[in-house]
Amino acid sequence: MHWKPQLEVDHEALRKARFMEDVMFNRAAIGGPFLLTDHHGRPRELQEFRGKVVVLYFGYIFCPDVCPTDLVSISNMIEALGPSGETIQPLFITLDPERDTVEQLALYVPHFHPRLVGLTGTLEEIGKLAEYYKIYFKKVPAREAPHYFLDHSAYIYVLDQQGKYYGTFPPGTSPQRLTAVVEELLHTPPVTVR
Repeated sequence: MHWKPQLEVDHEALRKARFMEDVMFNRAAIGGPFLLTDHHGRPRELQEFRGKVVVLYFGYIFCPDVCPTDLVSISNMIEALGPSGETIQPLFITLDPERDTVEQLALYVPHFHPRLVGLTGTLEEIGKLAEYYKIYFKKVPAREAPHYFLDHSAYIYVLDQQGKYYGTFPPGTSPQRLTAVVEELLHTPPVTVR
C-alpha cells in the first residue's frame, strides 16, 4: 500500500487562476452590459458610450500602487493620441463599493483625467460585472482591523466602438504600448452590427 499525500485545495486561488486563464487564453466570452452609478450620482450604461473606444479599469481607491499607476498610464495614452484621444472613453469601476462611495469617487477620478468616469454600484452588481469581465477580487484583512485591502486582478480592458471586448493589457503596461494598440483600433473601420 502506497501512501498518498492529502492535498488541500485553495478554492480562492483556483478561482483566481481560472479567471486569469479565461482572459489569457480566450476561453470564455468577456464583457457585458452594465447599469451603474457614476461619480456625479447619475445612472450610466455601457451602451451610452457606443461610438467611442472604451478603456475600462476595475480597481479601488485605496489601492496603494497598481490602480493609480495604471490609471496614470491610461491618462497618458489618451493625451499621447492627441485629437484622436477625444474618441476614447476611460471608465474606472470600483471593486470596493462599500468604501468607494459616489462622493469618494468624485474626489478621486479627476486626479487622473478630466473624462475619466468613476462608477460604482451594489456589491452584487459589481460582483456580476466582475464575472462578466473575469475579474477576481477578494477582501484581505490589514494588520489593523477593520481596515482591509483587495486582492484583485488588474487588467486594462479595451472595448471597441460597438462596446464589444477587443483585448486586455496586463497591469503595468506602458502608455506607449497602450497608445500603439488603441491607435490601431481607432483606425480600424467599425464593424456594423445588424
